[in-house]
Amino acid sequence: MSTWLRNNRLAALAALAFALVTASIALVFFYAPVDADGLNQKIFYFHVGVALTAYACFGWGGWKALRVLWKRDEDADLESYVAIHQGVIFGALTLVTGSIWARYRWGHWWEWHENQLVLFLVLFLFYAAYFMLRFSVPAGPRRANLSAVYALFGVALVPVSILAIRLSERFIHPVAFDRNGPNMAGSQFFTFCVSLAAMLALAATLYHVELAGKRIDVRLRELREALR
Repeated sequence: MSTWLRNNRLAALAALAFALVTASIALVFFYAPVDADGLNQKIFYFHVGVALTAYACFGWGGWKALRVLWKRDEDADLESYVAIHQGVIFGALTLVTGSIWARYRWGHWWEWHENQLVLFLVLFLFYAAYFMLRFSVPAGPRRANLSAVYALFGVALVPVSILAIRLSERFIHPVAFDRNGPNMAGSQFFTFCVSLAAMLALAATLYHVELAGKRIDVRLRELREALR
């Protein structure tokens, strides 16, 4: 079994992601109770998990960017790029799910005076601009270094975005966790944990699939250059 897992890591990861996503959907709709906000509250389990997954992708991209500058790891440049790409995808899903939840809970799709919303949008746009910088520079060490520096600057915005939610006076975001632990029933917390694990596993699967495709693309370009 262990040999099969080593030789089929991506398939095993994809199977795990599928199982967790299926389990999370079942738990959200058939196990977790409906609170005072009604059925629309159930988007919480997806919205928060997607947001934390976006942060995790940005953090992983920053770690790989650090390896580019510190260790001169050439593979880390592509890995950082793919991680940030996945982070932007999950960041877009965060904005979409958050807007849907806000519309049904507060009656507005967006509130520009809410710092935590605007800061996450700034974080999202900052990383979206990463691709403009990256592809405006020819491939090579210069592109890798500039992309790495930019990615590391973005990591500094992640804790600011998280703290904005915690320090907001109006608390447009529900306070799910405080110093005493989770502010929810045990069934809700269990469902949240499974949903978060599902989003992380899904992101990891997509990351490895995209990374494998990008590596094949790089190898094909190298072969074309060698045949000229």
